[in-house]
Amino acid sequence: MKGRFRNRFGERVYQCWYRLIYNIVSVVSILPVLAALAITVPPRTVWIIPAPWSYFALAVRLLALLGLGFSLWQTDIWSFLGLRQLVRYLRGEPFPSVQEQFVSKGTYAWVRHPLYFFSMLFIWFNPVMTLSSLLFNLLATLYFGIGSVYEEQRLRTTFGLRYEEYRSNVPRFLPWPPKPHTLS
Repeated sequence: MKGRFRNRFGERVYQCWYRLIYNIVSVVSILPVLAALAITVPPRTVWIIPAPWSYFALAVRLLALLGLGFSLWQTDIWSFLGLRQLVRYLRGEPFPSVQEQFVSKGTYAWVRHPLYFFSMLFIWFNPVMTLSSLLFNLLATLYFGIGSVYEEQRLRTTFGLRYEEYRSNVPRFLPWPPKPHTLS
C-alpha cells in the first residue's frame, strides 16, 4: 500500500499524509471488529476482580495510560499522529518529512515496545472481563506480537547496528529480567 500511495501521489504527499491517513484508517477499521465482537459473542462475564484487588487493577490501568502517554511524548506524539507532517505540508515546506529519532531512554530503556507493553497492561488489567473483551485482548496481544516483528525489521533497516545493540540489551515486551546496558 505504501508503494502504491507513493507512486500515485508522489513523495511529498506521501511524507505528509501517509501517517495521518494510516492512523485514521486504523481507527475506522477496528470499529467493525469491535462491533462484530459485541454482536456475535455472548455477553458472558469471564471474571470479576473483587475489591480491594479491583482498585489495584484500576491503578495499573491508570499507570498504563500514563506510560502510554509518556512513551508517545518521547517519540514525538505529533509525528506519531501525522499532525506535524500535515502542518509542514500546509505551510508549503519543500519536504515535510520528519526524521525518525532513535529513542533508548525513558520507557524505551525498559522495553523495546513500550506502546504495546502499556496497551497490554491496560487491556489485561480490566477488573471485569467479558468473553468479548477476552477475545479482543487475545487478538490484540497477537497483533502486538506480530506487529513487533515487522516493526523490528524496519528499525534494523533504519538504525542498523545501533538498533541491534539495543535489541540485545532491552527486552521486547516485559521489563523482566532487567539487563545491564550502556546505551546513550
